[in-house]
Amino acid sequence: MKELKYLNKYFFKYKWHLIIGLFFIVLTTYFKVYAPTLFNEGVDYIENSLDAVKNDTSPPSLPESIRWLNDIGLTSVEQTNSDKQEQAKTTRYVIFLLAILFAVLFIIQGIFLFFTRVTLIIMSRRIEYDLKNQIYQQYQDLSLSFFKRNNTGDLMNRISEDVSKVRMYLGPAVMYTLSLAFLIGFVLYAMCSISVKLTLYTLLPLPILSISIYYVSTLINKKSERVQEKQSELSSFVQETTSGIRVLKAYNRENAYMNFFRNESDSYKTLILSLIKIEALFMPLIIMLVGLSTVFAIYLGSLEAIAGNGFDKGDIIQFIIYVNMLTWPFASVGWVTSLVNKAEASQKRINEFLNEEPEIKSTHSGDEKITGNITFKDVSFTYPDTGIEALKRINFNLETGKTLGITGKTGSGKSTIANLISRQYDVTSGSIKIDGRTIQNVHLENLRNSMGTVPQDVFLFSDSIRNNISFSDELLTEEQIVEAAKQADIYDNIMEFSEKFDTILGERGINLSGGQKQRISIARAIIKSPEILIFDDCLSSVDTETEDKILRNLNQIMKGKTSIIISHRISTILRADHILVLNKGEIIEQGSHQDLIDKKGYYHDLYQKQLVEG
Repeated sequence: MKELKYLNKYFFKYKWHLIIGLFFIVLTTYFKVYAPTLFNEGVDYIENSLDAVKNDTSPPSLPESIRWLNDIGLTSVEQTNSDKQEQAKTTRYVIFLLAILFAVLFIIQGIFLFFTRVTLIIMSRRIEYDLKNQIYQQYQDLSLSFFKRNNTGDLMNRISEDVSKVRMYLGPAVMYTLSLAFLIGFVLYAMCSISVKLTLYTLLPLPILSISIYYVSTLINKKSERVQEKQSELSSFVQETTSGIRVLKAYNRENAYMNFFRNESDSYKTLILSLIKIEALFMPLIIMLVGLSTVFAIYLGSLEAIAGNGFDKGDIIQFIIYVNMLTWPFASVGWVTSLVNKAEASQKRINEFLNEEPEIKSTHSGDEKITGNITFKDVSFTYPDTGIEALKRINFNLETGKTLGITGKTGSGKSTIANLISRQYDVTSGSIKIDGRTIQNVHLENLRNSMGTVPQDVFLFSDSIRNNISFSDELLTEEQIVEAAKQADIYDNIMEFSEKFDTILGERGINLSGGQKQRISIARAIIKSPEILIFDDCLSSVDTETEDKILRNLNQIMKGKTSIIISHRISTILRADHILVLNKGEIIEQGSHQDLIDKKGYYHDLYQKQLVEG
């Protein structure tokens, strides 16, 4: 259970829930174990009363429980040497009182069991809430490279299925384990008070039970880990195919992927059935061994009674009740062991994730004002996951309020520059400075708050258009949202929808065209009025007329702000103060638009080609 040690801090946090729950478990167990004593007293009293009537002797003394009720004034039962009818009436009344007392004990036991479940199950739900929040916070803190290494379905499985299995350990498994421990203690004490010898014989099958449980639980643990891994693989596959359903349909690959899913599902079914078969061994094994203990209790108890060793019918019945009282707790050992093993496998997966250290951290705190002066000095960068060198010794200085244009072939490193400026990654070598400070010395949250970024891969949330535009700040006014939509030239399109700004978008904005998604993303960036604006090929899906209109609006917005425009289109960047031309991660040309045209190099050729295409 080494992986589950991580949860001990939560037990300490909710220690009062645990302590109070433990107190209620003790009370519940005490009343449960005390109840069979009434059976013993009732059987002995009835047997002695019958003998007294038959042999015409003095009636037996009252059971201890009835004498206790007399002492506290709840009853006033008297045993006298009256006629047989009076004795029979007294006997029936005593048995009635014992039955009432027995029922009261079970009612009290039920009340304390209710409070036990309320305290311990609520504790498990609170820990589940805290654990999910911690996992989600870790999602936010981890760097972009982590999400490139892990599938979305697997990450979703850890915060849902894995946490649910851990909660079953925190609640039911802990509750039944504590209940079992106290029940065994109380029952063994009660059994030994009747007969130590018979108790030892009755418990002979238990070592076999313990060894069997250990062996089977080890198998369950191994199989549980494999089941969880396969479940994550299935979740990732379903999530990916659902997201790419349009591609599947376009290429008519539904049947092929259905067959693949069926094969993977069959593999999961084989694993889960194998696990269930192992778990199924517990109940028959426990019932058999507890049944063997019952046989020992009846047989050896009868021998003791025949031998006249102070053992009577009531003791045998009480002993049998105690042995059978252990049936469910020992049966629950299998179930609890299964819960613990599944939780161990799930917590191991959660710990692997929680132990991940964010690669991008803030080493300095503060809310220093960022004006937007950006300097790249000999910057080189290699993607850690693929080993591909994206940038080689990049140098430029972008002054505050100026606009930098970046163009080049696909894969030349344009988007990588944007990712480094927003510090999604750290440089491999060289340095980036913001306002003269090394970017690692700028508070990360402050850095990103000062930026408005329109990424190449536009992502819109399954929410209203209004909330997507105002994503950066919930306090933005309706006027600001409308103005941002107009500046991004999306306002007229929005007004054509029946719900206008309240229109709910499908997953990733599936009910919008590519150009509409890009323009909503632009509105989301400019509404922040940030010091640094980054547009990463964000106009590729709009026509040149719309592009020109948006750029004219952006020229007004970008005044006094540091701006970076990345695009394949020369028309998008030609107004920039400085332009970089990249190829294979290197700057092959730079300068103003006119300077690059005059050089008659790569930029000039690209511009002429695009003019002809236009």
